[in-house]
Amino acid sequence: MLSYRHAFHAGNHADVLKHIVEVQLLRYLAQKDKPFWYIDTHAGAGCYSLDSGYATQNAEYERGIALLWGRADLPAPLAEYMALVKRLNPDGQMKLYPGSPLIALELLREQDRMRLFELHPSDSEILQENFAGRGAQVLMQTADGFGALKALLPPPPRRALVLIDPPYEDKQDYQRVLSALREGLKRFASGVYAVWYPQLQRTEARQLPEQLKRLPVKNWLHVALSVQAPGEDGFGMYGSGMFIVNPPWVLHGALQQVMPYLVKHLGQDEGAIYTLEHQGS
Repeated sequence: MLSYRHAFHAGNHADVLKHIVEVQLLRYLAQKDKPFWYIDTHAGAGCYSLDSGYATQNAEYERGIALLWGRADLPAPLAEYMALVKRLNPDGQMKLYPGSPLIALELLREQDRMRLFELHPSDSEILQENFAGRGAQVLMQTADGFGALKALLPPPPRRALVLIDPPYEDKQDYQRVLSALREGLKRFASGVYAVWYPQLQRTEARQLPEQLKRLPVKNWLHVALSVQAPGEDGFGMYGSGMFIVNPPWVLHGALQQVMPYLVKHLGQDEGAIYTLEHQGS
């Protein structure tokens, strides 16, 4: 399906959670001199305007990044993420929000590489414009990231973060996530895989976290932020989660600092809660 545009949701609570985790994962990979790859199966447009266009229609960022923008009491991992977003807005005004690829670009070193996939032709074109002139470090394709992933694994340096972040508008995406992870782990068992998913009342969304836990992996971390209780009508996204395969050992501690703060400041009603669980070292 090609109707989904992430610009409608840029900077919302789900982006905040996803990008805090992404920053921590990339920081950890960059601690070693050896290069790594960042692979994004659903890269979107790369950067989004918050004061014009799609983002203004529902203004979801007002219940996400905007609630944290001026705060001086952010936990350290959250402050690190916020500093990165603010670098994109040097005049101090909240006008632009970075997508996952742009966040990654800020944290990659000269020896690291990015491989980006986006199927939507309009977003892919914007992505190409946003990352023009990067040479061999950033390669982009208008393609289905699920299908493209097989050819990239294992990457030459044998170190990578793979972000799997489909829109889930098509319910088949839930099974495709599981299939992509199973296939990826066969080819590249030591890779770091980060899966984002929406919290919805549809069966596929509720079942996905437990299905991910049953994958043949020793080490995983699951974090989720519910900003409100599920709606009585059964519709709408009430939160989101991240499931990380082969997480760095420091991630759990960082999220222990962050998640209570996010519940307090992004929670919309008394149903706001977080989940943080892990298996392995």
